[in-house]
Amino acid sequence: MPADQPRETVLILGGTREAADLARQLVADRPHARIITSLAGRTKEPAPLAGEVRTGGFGGAEGLARYIKENGITQLIDATHPFARQISANAVEAARLAGVPFEIRTRTPWAKQPGDNWIEVETLEEARDAIPEGARVLLALGSQHIGLFSSREDVHFVVRMIDQPEEPLSLPDHTLVLGRPGGSAAVETMLLIAHSITHIVCRNSGGKAAYAKIEAARQMGLPVIMVKRTP
Repeated sequence: MPADQPRETVLILGGTREAADLARQLVADRPHARIITSLAGRTKEPAPLAGEVRTGGFGGAEGLARYIKENGITQLIDATHPFARQISANAVEAARLAGVPFEIRTRTPWAKQPGDNWIEVETLEEARDAIPEGARVLLALGSQHIGLFSSREDVHFVVRMIDQPEEPLSLPDHTLVLGRPGGSAAVETMLLIAHSITHIVCRNSGGKAAYAKIEAARQMGLPVIMVKRTP
């Protein structure tokens, strides 16, 4: 790299398995580049990542643009969760303000397969209302969305979280399971059977990391209340 040429510095907006894979690939393929992955900080002990890691928010699009300029970022890549709409919108605007190349790496949504019993809805509110009385539901959503289901006192929820929540969950009738999603349909089937799950509520986030529960539901014939991804 010529002495007068700025060092290639890539900022990945991460938090997904795909972002971690991308960081590892870029570190291997571009040994002279600086690769930074930004995490929101919701998980206390995230898995190790290749390259540098930054944790926490930026302060909106202008804050992200300022970080890009101050750190000499030469490329911005959005590899966040497909439903992280605000940070994705901020990334588009920040790249424009900072004048850097911008790329989106969005997971392909899951496609319904033969045997899937999906109840597709547009919003989390519709998902909540679609749950039948007396159901036992695996609520496979981020912690920030759980409170929306607190009005369903006629449902038992099983909530899986990576970290112990700092505050008690607002759900009236629930079981908390700590841990990451199972890596296979067999593991997820064991969870569904152990808790007598009758329904799953999730968003169509795509990707391999969380697909095992969809496979397990298909094999067991369980309904999945699926929040569709909007453009």
